[in-house]
Amino acid sequence: MQGLFADIDDHASSYLARLAQAASQPSIAATGQGIAEMAAMLEAMLVGVGFQVEQVPTAGSPVVFAAIETGAEKTLLFYNHYDVQPPEPLAEWESPPFEPTIRGGKFYARGAADNKGATIARLCAIESYLRVRKRLPVNLLWAVEGEEEVGSVHLHQFIAARKDVLQRAYGCIWEAGGKNAHERCEIALGCKGILYLELGAREAARDLHSALAATVASPVWRLLWALNNLKGPDGLVRIPGFYDDVLPPTPAQRQLVADWDYPEEQSRELYGIERFLDGLTGEELKTRLVFGPTCNVDGFHAGYGGPGSKTVLPCEAMAKVDFRLVPDQQVEVIVQQLRAHLDREGFADVEIAWWEGEAPSMGDPAHPFVQEVVRSAEAVYGHSPALLPLMAGTGPVHLLCGQFGIPITTAGVGYADSRVHAPNENIRTDDFFDHMRHVVTLLDRFEAHR
Repeated sequence: MQGLFADIDDHASSYLARLAQAASQPSIAATGQGIAEMAAMLEAMLVGVGFQVEQVPTAGSPVVFAAIETGAEKTLLFYNHYDVQPPEPLAEWESPPFEPTIRGGKFYARGAADNKGATIARLCAIESYLRVRKRLPVNLLWAVEGEEEVGSVHLHQFIAARKDVLQRAYGCIWEAGGKNAHERCEIALGCKGILYLELGAREAARDLHSALAATVASPVWRLLWALNNLKGPDGLVRIPGFYDDVLPPTPAQRQLVADWDYPEEQSRELYGIERFLDGLTGEELKTRLVFGPTCNVDGFHAGYGGPGSKTVLPCEAMAKVDFRLVPDQQVEVIVQQLRAHLDREGFADVEIAWWEGEAPSMGDPAHPFVQEVVRSAEAVYGHSPALLPLMAGTGPVHLLCGQFGIPITTAGVGYADSRVHAPNENIRTDDFFDHMRHVVTLLDRFEAHR
């Protein structure tokens, strides 16, 4: 491995420059800014390393699909995304979000951790591997989408178009990953699903004087009362049938969570909270975080929110709500249960304005591919990584891999204070290079077992 690691070190400055080039290009999925330019830049970078590349069109952003065919028995799949979150609030950035800056060994830019850092690290790892070893020990497929930050809404079109090729994959290295607040590498084997929806209530034809609240119904109160029926003070979701399809974790999956040294104190400090919900701690906290479905109000809007006062009876109210789902909960079933629940409780007038979702997917820690990734991580990081059956967040794991029985493992460049989706997003440069070392080590393990 020393030759591979030495090549990474020898090209450290050019690899950081490549990351800076990628992070300088805005690629905001929510607005479309820079998406086409980022896809073109990524395509050029991949071609430069030796990939055959195509931009597979969808009704939204194209998926950059790259491949190196070696005739090997096994095929490895990488999944990443080239889109990023909006950078607002801009005033809270210490340096401009699309002007990458290194301070104190940390690389600051929007997309540094999510997800351009890992994407570029993998690209550089493949370049070093090919320069030193001349060929890859596996066939390599790479799907990089441009809509992950808005729910991967058109990824299914890409998968339908390239299904036969994708199903060849032996395993997939997913886009996320890194170290927790204990500096322990964490590897997730799946993710929770999500149902994201908007609830709306309307009454009058227009906003009215608030004096009319004596005789005209308020859609704001209607929506508040409806939301109050979704979750109780005990933290449980009140929708009948919501928990019916929850699949109990296996003993092996439970053991992974029991072995996880979750950094409770450090996490509370990072979040700025004194205690976790319901006073959770220890095994109960970890179990809820990994295996527990959720119901969350993301936003609420109605009436006047500006300075001073405006006595108004709003004519409409809107709330955005998300449910994190676990196996085997199904998005469509939860939507039906929610509609029936609102109707039964007297809220047939509260509309589900729109919804979208992704299915959950939970991995098997015993799969040989998972074990190869774990051993490679041990060799690079010097400790046994924490394995998690599910990450608390969501991505299109089931869509791209789970439905085909392809195991996934996360691996990446993040750490506990990477500030993903927030101002001053950053990675540590050491973690950037360690991810390259992890990738080349994994490839060499495939070579050893050919």
